[in-house]
Amino acid sequence: MTVKKSHRRSTSGACAVAGFLAAAVVLAGCGTETDSASEEPTTTPSESVASETPTETPSETASEAPAASSLVYFVVDTRAGLRLAREPRELSGESGAAAAVEAMIAGPEDPDYTSTWSPDTEVLGVTQEGDTIVVDLSEEARTANVGSPGAAAMIQQLVWTATEVVDPEATVQLTIAGQPAGELWGAVAWDEPIGRQAADEVRMFVGIDSLAEGAVVSSPVEVSGLANAFEATVPWQVLDEQGKKVEKGFTNAAEGMVFSEYSFTVELEPGTYTIEVSEDDPSGGEAGEPMSDSRTVTVE
Repeated sequence: MTVKKSHRRSTSGACAVAGFLAAAVVLAGCGTETDSASEEPTTTPSESVASETPTETPSETASEAPAASSLVYFVVDTRAGLRLAREPRELSGESGAAAAVEAMIAGPEDPDYTSTWSPDTEVLGVTQEGDTIVVDLSEEARTANVGSPGAAAMIQQLVWTATEVVDPEATVQLTIAGQPAGELWGAVAWDEPIGRQAADEVRMFVGIDSLAEGAVVSSPVEVSGLANAFEATVPWQVLDEQGKKVEKGFTNAAEGMVFSEYSFTVELEPGTYTIEVSEDDPSGGEAGEPMSDSRTVTVE
């Protein structure tokens, strides 16, 4: 597809990236904001979250455990610097948080997203110790060619992905081959548990949560997600395979200027389309290119 919207960084992103790095390293282990729509039940202390196997019945074995879904985080370059975006992924019902981290390391399905974690990295284990999730990765996790902003983004990418499955209020400690990660990528140190940085400081201001990239759906197409939108306004548009706009409109998030839910439906003929949501832009472009998120789907 050539109709996917790119995310260009403006010069205003420098300040946001600096704040991203400072909070990721200096405030390690402190409590942070989370968006309420993604909270999950907390597991009990010392409980392994790497092997959450459902209770078997005579007709169900562990290999038949149903898939669970979670939101896995990746990185995009925006007018405010590097930000986290997320996509829905189906995970093995047996592996929980470990499967989410594996999906993050494997990389995004949406071509607008990226990840600089080495795809050769293996997840050796994910456990919970009190309020801290311990993620143990192989030595390949030390391989990444990033600067300070990219390193800070990698930290928050892992923190948001792991806590999405277990508990958004938890902190994350990275170990590598069973040892504390320490200095990483020549840019940061991960010596203590780190929590989620405030959503409005690290996340895209608008995102699609209900559709996976490449999904096959029926009409009307239902679209939903979270937005931190000016006056709660979320513009949307639908483009066909040639990039022609076939539908457009706007919806409203539950609240303005805070992450809250939005949704809309659109009737579409059979075909392949790109559905895009974006920030409202009262500045007329002076604040930089509005943040946007999109999914390419096929309507049957």
